[in-house]
Amino acid sequence: MDDELQPPGASMAAALAPLAGMAVPLGDGVRAALAARAAEGLTPERLRQEQEHAYFNDIYLLAPVGYFVLGLDTTILQMNLVGADLLGVPRQNPDRVHFRNFISSRFIADFDRFVQAAINSSAPQRCDLQLLRAHEQHGFPATLRASADLGGQALRVVLELAEGKLAALERSEERFRRIVHTAEEGIWEIDDQARTSFVNPKMASMLGYTIEEMLEQPLVNFMDDEGRTILERNIARRRDGVAERHEFKFLRKDGGELWATLATNPIFDPLGQYLGALALVTDITERRQTSELIWHQANFDALTALPNRHMFQDRLRQEMKKAKREGLFLALLFIDLDGFKQVNDTLGHAQGDALLVEAARRIGACVRASDTLARLGGDEFTIILSGLDHVSSVERIAQNILANLNQPFQLGEQQGRVSASVGIALYPSDAAEPDELLRHADQAMYAAKHGGRNRYSYFTPDLQLAAQARLRIGQDLRLAQAQGQFALHYQPIVNLATGAIERAEALLRWQHPERGLLAPAEFLAQAEASGLLLELGDWVFRQAAAQARQWQARFGAGFQISVNLSPGQLRGEAALYQGWQDYVRALDLPPRSIVLEIGEGVLLDHASPVVARLRALREMGLQVALDDFGTGYSSLAHLKHFDIDYLKLDHSFVRELAADTGDLALCEAIIVMAHKLGLRVVAEGVETAVQRDLLALAQCDYAQGFVYAQAMPAADFTALAGRGLPPPAPA
Repeated sequence: MDDELQPPGASMAAALAPLAGMAVPLGDGVRAALAARAAEGLTPERLRQEQEHAYFNDIYLLAPVGYFVLGLDTTILQMNLVGADLLGVPRQNPDRVHFRNFISSRFIADFDRFVQAAINSSAPQRCDLQLLRAHEQHGFPATLRASADLGGQALRVVLELAEGKLAALERSEERFRRIVHTAEEGIWEIDDQARTSFVNPKMASMLGYTIEEMLEQPLVNFMDDEGRTILERNIARRRDGVAERHEFKFLRKDGGELWATLATNPIFDPLGQYLGALALVTDITERRQTSELIWHQANFDALTALPNRHMFQDRLRQEMKKAKREGLFLALLFIDLDGFKQVNDTLGHAQGDALLVEAARRIGACVRASDTLARLGGDEFTIILSGLDHVSSVERIAQNILANLNQPFQLGEQQGRVSASVGIALYPSDAAEPDELLRHADQAMYAAKHGGRNRYSYFTPDLQLAAQARLRIGQDLRLAQAQGQFALHYQPIVNLATGAIERAEALLRWQHPERGLLAPAEFLAQAEASGLLLELGDWVFRQAAAQARQWQARFGAGFQISVNLSPGQLRGEAALYQGWQDYVRALDLPPRSIVLEIGEGVLLDHASPVVARLRALREMGLQVALDDFGTGYSSLAHLKHFDIDYLKLDHSFVRELAADTGDLALCEAIIVMAHKLGLRVVAEGVETAVQRDLLALAQCDYAQGFVYAQAMPAADFTALAGRGLPPPAPA
């Protein structure tokens, strides 16, 4: 092992000597560290000293010759391992001793002239003299090479043992080996394949291995995934001769973590071939843990472990920049607990703290992992909702928060009750700067509190009025569901070849007690915003399936009912759709009896969860119709990649249909294409006998529209299908 460590002796000294007067380039890691220190407000002098220290560690600390950085009065500012050992002083030089004190008395004058020449000349200077070790009387011959640094504020000195003193040289090399083996820093050498070629005892003990266990092992065996990534990225830079300093996390033999700073230098042969790297490894685990603790305490609330005001403000700035860049908006919710002071005063501060922790948990359950929930202090919380495309998402979250916080809090043997006032401000419509947005959300929160508490309020009056209207509709929808105000109407779908009613489309209707019969366009958006869409969709599916079973018993086993399915429904829990399968099986209804009608927009992203859910439904045996085909997203790829059963021609193709128009040619082309792909075609919005007959001539399979009948209640549909349609009137 000693042979591996054998230093290059005088050749190393000769190689290092020219560097004494050069500014050494900093690696990226050092530059980043110094930039961070500058941001802390350090003085230029202190920054200069730290930069000198970085130069020193990166290049000279492990050199097998003495290397020193001296003040102009020869105070030793820095020295490497060999230099400290040659002079017999601690490397950190706590007593601030002068290098001049180690010069043999008869060489003092020569040394002073040497120092002055080095200070006043741009070229490196040389001086042969005798040095004394601390507390020893006998000197040893040495050669000094020195030059001033570029700032002229210090001297760089390389100490070589005098030429021709073989015994002294051998002692120096033996001393170097001894220093490496007894050093308090870890020393780690890797070859050009990043395998361990040498470690000193300190390095092995830091990781809990023996030296023999580490030799020939790849460096990555001692690192986690993140460390491996950094290492692989920097090996190429080492090959280019770049000295780097990085903080790495190593894995000890016992599974523990070792955080260390690596001062790494590449090693080359005389021809410039990369041989590997030598690193000085300093254990910073304790410092790192302390720093992480300080950082966590500075950025997180000690009680709830949520981000505190400092981190919240930083994240708000970042999310606003991101929203601006991506053209989206974000919402800021300011939450204040109503009645918290009374609970805190009545039950005590310990129970008040317990309530805050539970409140934080309940609020967190209402938001996504990508959102930021923070505690500003006391009973005030904020939420940053980012990446939003419509306001209704914000209201749904606000409503869920209010509902969750309205539930009793179990505090020991007693219960506490609070509610919340929530203020909502939107970026960019309500504010352009983070502080302004927070202030507006705070003002909106006070508006909610003054409005009676246990509610949310927008900063903008117009938005607040719209929100109140949506809230009323949401409340009406829940009441309608409870009171059975929803119903399904069915529109016939007619076989154009036979004139028979073979299918129907189920259409949801709301019999509003004040506004009358409402179509889906008037309330589905509010149903989605209030979280009722999945419940309504489930009800529609089950009603339609039960009706299909009745009509198959009367009109034949092939009768089908189409049900419209929105992207929002396809994002629902898988258990809901498993329930559909179980329900259809319980009815003894073939799954193909139900056709799910979807818009083309659902198929745009082949890898989306919505598409995956659609495929799962298709695998259950349900059939699929592509609704409104040709209205903007039409693509043959959709028909190729997805298992579609029906194409529904949008009514815009049918509306102007005549024998001498391009619309007829387009319809014929779509029908031919669909048939070649094994799909059947349904034309929507057929209102005249001319349209009906032209579609029949074009070999369209089915048609629905007012030329046959409007959507009607199930009883009326049963009567119509039972007696059959009248013979078609001539076109």
